[in-house]
Amino acid sequence: MPYSVVDLFAGAGGLSLGFRQTEKFDIKVAFENNPIMQKTYKKNHPGVEVCGDVCQADYGQIEKKYGKIDVVIGGPPCQGFSNANRQKNHAISRNNSLVKQYIRAILELRPKAFVMENVSMLKSDVHRFYLCSQDLSMITTKDIKTEITPIVLLEKKFIFNGVLAIIKNSARIKQYLWPEDDYLKLNVIYKTAKNINKLETALEKHKRKLSRISEAHIHEGTNDIILQADSRAFEALLLYYDGTLNIENVKENIEAAVMYQRMLSIALEIIDNDIVVEQYNTEKDLKAEVRSFAVFDYLRAKLAADEDVNGYYIKADVLSAAQFGVPQKRMRFIVMGIRKDISDNVNLPEGQFSDGEYRTVRDAIEDLADIEPIYDVNNDNGIILKKKDNLGELAKVLRDANVLYNHVITKTTEVAMQRFKVLKQGQNFHALSEELKKNTYTDTTRTQNTIYLRLNYDEPSGTVVNVRKSMWIHPTQDRAVSIREAARLQSFPDSFIFIGTKDKQYQQVGNAVPPFMANAIAEKLAEQLKNVLSKEDDLNG
Repeated sequence: MPYSVVDLFAGAGGLSLGFRQTEKFDIKVAFENNPIMQKTYKKNHPGVEVCGDVCQADYGQIEKKYGKIDVVIGGPPCQGFSNANRQKNHAISRNNSLVKQYIRAILELRPKAFVMENVSMLKSDVHRFYLCSQDLSMITTKDIKTEITPIVLLEKKFIFNGVLAIIKNSARIKQYLWPEDDYLKLNVIYKTAKNINKLETALEKHKRKLSRISEAHIHEGTNDIILQADSRAFEALLLYYDGTLNIENVKENIEAAVMYQRMLSIALEIIDNDIVVEQYNTEKDLKAEVRSFAVFDYLRAKLAADEDVNGYYIKADVLSAAQFGVPQKRMRFIVMGIRKDISDNVNLPEGQFSDGEYRTVRDAIEDLADIEPIYDVNNDNGIILKKKDNLGELAKVLRDANVLYNHVITKTTEVAMQRFKVLKQGQNFHALSEELKKNTYTDTTRTQNTIYLRLNYDEPSGTVVNVRKSMWIHPTQDRAVSIREAARLQSFPDSFIFIGTKDKQYQQVGNAVPPFMANAIAEKLAEQLKNVLSKEDDLNG
């Protein structure tokens, strides 16, 4: 009998696919909140019940319907506070609560084993939780190491008398906070202010909205510092639109308002999340000094406490996808646990490939080089594949369908094509001449090495993300890498079909767990469960 499985944060289903391919695991239920990813999952995993918000999961009902769940798998998003969403102004990643939801599933289902997958940084201090009131007792009893971590709310030059009284009071904060869309519009203007051309474009694009909301933000005759900043910002915008304020002076007039809104938003997050503040410090900047602890320490405290006989033996490590036959240098942090009452040990799989033996981009996609990609997902009716001889080992495995779907690419602009034509295999944006770098990123020196990357046929690719946004280039053709080619680099077979818009398909591929890696993890887990459960049967027999 295969082991019954619940997959949390399932995405398109790469982890499920790897487990299912072993024929030793039966996925009963998958949770995925994104409706497009749900469609992809359902198409490729028929018979699995697909649910939405994991926060609403009723594990008692799942067990009533499917019986005892043997294994929980999944990759909860965990950005940690240092990777908070910089596009908005969140200090506390809302995704952190999803790690706690994953742990809730294990505590309530008490499966024989679990597998948790996440980015390699999860085991480092980069990913930490802020200490909230409900975890105070756990921190004390489990002896979890914490450290003081400052949350910067406001730069020194903007601090004023009475600011502490405001940020400690949620009611007062809410009196000053703008509607989120108002803040986002002004923040867009502020962020583009370093580049006059981009600033001018942004001001024109949002003119109607900013002009319309300005009345709500202009407060005549007020002595309130925050309201004065609001007024100054929107009065300046109106003056610019009237032609009486130079564009060079826009940033200095809107900056204080943006900074106060960021401060208020972060302060409210601290209150709403019940974060324990040791003290507020105004010696330099205004900071909330809080305690933080590593996410992995939290997981171990909840699931692997030494004195808890109902807990799990846990093994965790960073695994390289390339070592498991994936043509990609992708590092993932894998945590595997087996219940203490059925085993006294747990081990992760060892890779079968070493440096110099890794599968390459050529192994994965060269057999598709003579197939013309299409540009519109709405016209993706499939491309009939002709039989090919002399396929490599990897291509034979991945080319498992007679019809090729998702061989879709983005149309290349004239500027992008100029860049494509001069870049050689392995080169990226930084290899371009200064002339070809113009009219692009705000700070070209800080552009990541994955941008405008022409893949090297004879090496594994780098980590596959959303290769459309990164503008990845085919090794030998002056065009973008297709969705199907990106999926091949992730080790998805051609029979696995992605659903949604072009960008959504690229994103699903980039977010996925490589099925080859998932398969190796599943095989190792099945081997261990078989061994310990067979011994148990012998003892009871």
